[in-house]
Amino acid sequence: MLFNGRSRLSYRNLRIRPKASSKLKSSSSTAFADNSLHATAFTILFAISFCHLLNDMMQSLLAALYPSLKARLELNFAQVGLITATYQFTASLLQPVVGMYSDKRAIPFSLPVGMMFTLVGLLVLSISGTYALLLGASLLVGLGSAIFHPESARVARMASGGRYGLAQSLFQVGGNFGQALGPLAAAAVVLNFGQASVAWFALMALASVIILYNVGVWYKHHGIARIKASAKLHKAPDLSRAQVTGAILVLLALIFSKQIYFSAIASYYTFYLIHHFGVSLRAAQLYLFLFLAPVAVGTLLGGMIGDRIGRKYVIWFSVLGALPFSLLLPYMNLFWTGFLSVFIGFTLSSAFPAIVVYAQELVPGKIGTISGLFFGFAFGLSGLGAAALGWIADRTSVEFIYLLCSYLPALGLLAALLPDLNTAPRAPLVPVTVKE
Repeated sequence: MLFNGRSRLSYRNLRIRPKASSKLKSSSSTAFADNSLHATAFTILFAISFCHLLNDMMQSLLAALYPSLKARLELNFAQVGLITATYQFTASLLQPVVGMYSDKRAIPFSLPVGMMFTLVGLLVLSISGTYALLLGASLLVGLGSAIFHPESARVARMASGGRYGLAQSLFQVGGNFGQALGPLAAAAVVLNFGQASVAWFALMALASVIILYNVGVWYKHHGIARIKASAKLHKAPDLSRAQVTGAILVLLALIFSKQIYFSAIASYYTFYLIHHFGVSLRAAQLYLFLFLAPVAVGTLLGGMIGDRIGRKYVIWFSVLGALPFSLLLPYMNLFWTGFLSVFIGFTLSSAFPAIVVYAQELVPGKIGTISGLFFGFAFGLSGLGAAALGWIADRTSVEFIYLLCSYLPALGLLAALLPDLNTAPRAPLVPVTVKE
C-alpha cells in the first residue's frame, strides 16, 4: 500500500516544508507560518491589516495638517489640493506597475521596502518648512503606498483560504481605521506639539517594517504556493473579451463616484465645517473621525456579505444607497450633517472590497494587476479630485463642492450593467482526508 500501508492520508503529510537550513526555524518567523494551502491564515491577515492601519494613519496625517500648513505657509486651496495630488498620483501611477511585475515575478520582501519610503517621507514632513519640501514628502509617502497596497492585496488573497471577500475586507478595514485615527492622532499630538512631532510616527513605520519582513518570509515559503493553487481552482468566467472589458469599465466608473466623493470629505470636510458652521479645528477633526469610523465597519461587512449573497448586490446597495444621504447633506444643520455623514461613510465604503474581488474573479490569475489597477485608479482619482475640487472651491465656495458632489452616487445605477458571475457563495477551501 502507498504511504507505508496507512489507511488515511491527512493534509498534514502534504505540507510544504523549507529546507533544514532555512531561517524559518527562528521563533519570529514561526509565528507567521501556516503551511496548509487551503486554511485561512488569520495571523497573516491581521498582520497586514494592522500594518495597513499604521500605514494609512501615518499617511492621513498629511491631510490632517492641511489647516495649520495652509495658515502658516499662506497656501490657497489649489496648492493644498496639489499636495494631495502629488501623493495620490505617485501612488496611482506606480501601483499597476508593481502589480503587473509581481504577477510575473514574485517580490516577497517588497512590503518592508515600501514601508521604508513612508518612514523617510514622515521624517521629511516633520522638518518641511517650504512648499517644495511638502511636495517631496508627499511623493515619498505616495511611493510607499504604491508598493504597499497591491502587494498587501496579493497577500490577502494568498491568506484567504477561499474567503476572498472576508480577506479583502480585513485588509482594507485596517486602512479605514488608520484613516479614522489619523485626525485624532493629529489633534492629540501634532496640534499640541507641532509639526516636528510627526517624526515620532516614524517609529510606527519602523514597527511595520519588522512585521512586514516576517510576512515576507511567509510569502516566500508558503504564500506563492497558495496563490498558484488558487489559480488552478478558479477559471475565467464564460464571458467575451468585450463583456469583461465593459464590466471593468463599469467598476472603474463606480470607483470614480466613490473616490471623488471621498476626496471631498478627506481634503475639505474640516474646512467646510469650520467655514459653514464656525466650529473649532479640534471639533472639525472629531467630526471627520465621525465620518471615517463607520467606513471601517462598512468595509468589513461589505466583503463578508459579498461572500454570502454575491458581490454585485453589495455593489448595488453601496454606491446607490448613499445617494439619499449625500443629496440631503448640503442642506442640513451641524447635528444632521454629522448624523448623515455616518450613513454616507458606511454605505459607500462597503463597495470597495466587493468591487476588487469581483474584478479579480473577472480576470483570474492577474491578482497583482487588478489590485494595482483599482487601488491605483482610486488613488489617482483622489488626487485629481482633490486638485479639481480645490480649484473649484477657490472660484466658488467650499459649500458648492459638497452640493456638486452630492449627485455622484447616482452613478451606482451603472451596476445594472454588471454580469452575474455566480461565484459569490463560495465556501472556504478546507483540508480533505483521503481514504483508501
